[in-house]
Amino acid sequence: MPKSFLDQLRTMTVVVADTGDINAIKKFQPQDATTNPSLITSAAQMPQYQEIVDATLLEARKELGEAAPPTEVVSLAFDRLAIAFGMGILEIISGRVSTEVDARLSYNTEATIAKAHYLISRYEAHGLTRDRVLIKIAATWEGIKAAEALEKEGIHCNLTLLFGMHQAIACAEAGVKLISPFVGRILDWHKKETGRDSYPAPEDPGVLSVARIYNYYKKFGYQTEIMGASFRNMGEIVELAGCDLLTISPPLLDELQQTEGELVRKLDPAIASHADIAKIPMDKATFEAMHASDRMAAEKLDEGIKSFSKALETLEELLKDRLAKLEEVTLSSV
Repeated sequence: MPKSFLDQLRTMTVVVADTGDINAIKKFQPQDATTNPSLITSAAQMPQYQEIVDATLLEARKELGEAAPPTEVVSLAFDRLAIAFGMGILEIISGRVSTEVDARLSYNTEATIAKAHYLISRYEAHGLTRDRVLIKIAATWEGIKAAEALEKEGIHCNLTLLFGMHQAIACAEAGVKLISPFVGRILDWHKKETGRDSYPAPEDPGVLSVARIYNYYKKFGYQTEIMGASFRNMGEIVELAGCDLLTISPPLLDELQQTEGELVRKLDPAIASHADIAKIPMDKATFEAMHASDRMAAEKLDEGIKSFSKALETLEELLKDRLAKLEEVTLSSV
């Protein structure tokens, strides 16, 4: 009986669901799952999750008291909501869930560490162990340094918004558990820069970037896991078959499930170990120099942090509106 691409992919790559939709995760049964403010914002607006949102807001209000301004209640509720979705996801999957630190802290090492401690403490308060959670942090130099400190405490991290080789090398040398290079966003930049409408999957700049990182890591024996992310089409996924992990949206998971044929492994540690690659020593000065010379990475990192920050602000406004309605109902029933 022919096997789907999704079934074959699972034999060579850990499949991760890129969604906050618990029902979608139930459908595709990935090993791991990852979320971000945009995904949680989308899920929070779905009717089936309104009860979770309301309960989280009311819990935050009760904890802070009636005198606390709505902005404080909503700030607390966002972190609690991320944990609530994370716990719901962990009831379904066997692996790990990634929970994101506020993107507005991306250039503040100490604040990132403090937020990570808080998130982990909430998971542990609900009986979940650290090995089930990845703290998601933007791959700025400050974020990488925060992750390095957290990893030494046994708090594992997923470094996101990763676009350049300098970011990947810095993460590996910091002992980061996992990185998420953004395939589709790299493609977007190159299409805009060149005016091209498309690239064949084997020539896709995002695919080539992840393959280069994969070969570098395997060549030099780094243990940091590589999770390709932000896919624009199935062809990109097919070209990265064999990558440690791939985080895939529900529509593309569905397309993979509906496609039959032979899926060929493209990335292989045995092949990478013989690759002719020069090692690049990494320190802050080298990182900053490489970042400054890589316009795509610099622009996409900045854009990504701003985008995640805006998504968080959108969610905060939604939560503020919902809190006002909940409190209005409570007052009218008194």
